[in-house]
Amino acid sequence: MTLKLLSFNKSRKAMNEMEKETLPGVTLLGSTGSVGRQTLEVIDLHRNRFQVVALAAWGGHMDLLQEQVNRFRPPLVVVGDPSKAQGISLPSETQLLTGIEGMVKAATHTKTKVVVAAMVGISGLTAVYEALKMGKRVALANKETLVAGGQVIMNLVKKGTGELIPVDSEHSALFQCLMGHSKKDVKHLWLTASGGPFLDLSSEDMTNVSPSMALAHPVWNMGPKITIDSATLMNKGLEVIEAHWLFSIDPSHIRVVIHPQGVIHSLVEFKDGALLAQMGPPDMRVPISYALGFPERLKSGVKPLDLTRCPPLTFQEPDFKRFPLLHLAYEALKMGGTTPTALNAANEMAVEAFLAEKITFPQLPQVVEGVLKDWQSTPADSLETVKEADQDARYKAQKLIKQITNS
Repeated sequence: MTLKLLSFNKSRKAMNEMEKETLPGVTLLGSTGSVGRQTLEVIDLHRNRFQVVALAAWGGHMDLLQEQVNRFRPPLVVVGDPSKAQGISLPSETQLLTGIEGMVKAATHTKTKVVVAAMVGISGLTAVYEALKMGKRVALANKETLVAGGQVIMNLVKKGTGELIPVDSEHSALFQCLMGHSKKDVKHLWLTASGGPFLDLSSEDMTNVSPSMALAHPVWNMGPKITIDSATLMNKGLEVIEAHWLFSIDPSHIRVVIHPQGVIHSLVEFKDGALLAQMGPPDMRVPISYALGFPERLKSGVKPLDLTRCPPLTFQEPDFKRFPLLHLAYEALKMGGTTPTALNAANEMAVEAFLAEKITFPQLPQVVEGVLKDWQSTPADSLETVKEADQDARYKAQKLIKQITNS
């Protein structure tokens, strides 16, 4: 009896392993960030639907990455910064890789069906490109990828077999509202913005804004970079550029409206006067679950919006004078080519400097405007061109930040 039971247990284990092998594989780029953590929460609700093939983190929160590895036991773990990889303890069946090459191998893993791109900045641009090239579904939670390399990425999507599903809450909302409708019937795309923590702050008061004040977002719980972008409204500017590429809509038909309650995530206005809005609680697990399960809707673990307790919904126009980065984003998109790449790179450098208290809050747009002032735009038609423009803009931004710091 004991031998038979042992044999049965071995067979059961083998069957479980076989069942796991047939589950759609997920690679998570940016697993320790806010979106990464929430993605794993959604996957945890659907362990019978997905298997985690790879977890990738750039180099922060290694203790959290260790917890994720212990829980999900993926075949592959990637640490972007090789110097941070030494302390990770891995199961015997798990491989450890580092750097951009490791990110690419994670995104193109043979068992991976869905790549959730949740890294900060353009660090995952190459990995997203290669995943799409291999015909993977990319659940894109990183707007900088399309801001910097929109032409290259969308050309690949149109010509190849890969899928691009937006996870950014606003673009997921637009994606859902556009489902079943023709682009020719669209009059405007409306991106909603909470307005951030300084919506009613005067320009004079903004001179005294500290990083801790800017990180106190009134609605969303996000990582530091996107939270600062929300405070400057640059986040909305980047989303305008992303929406242009995702939906092939002219910038003049993409509008921004301030909606402090964060209940309506975006709207589509049709030429007959109808407006379709996607509503819900401000929780990223909704667009994450939508992208993972599309076209099926999966349980997200989010408590539904109670309309009887919903606050009054208000809307107002953005103030381009107090938030000049939003205007600069529209201008960069209008200029085209590598200008949005430069905008994004300069902003990343400026945000980094602000968080390190090297520059003030009003100097954030000064850095970006300074880089764009004499920018010589070229067609952004290759990954190499985009990367070169990104590095050039970072160099120019670094020089401007040094000038500001020493002045």
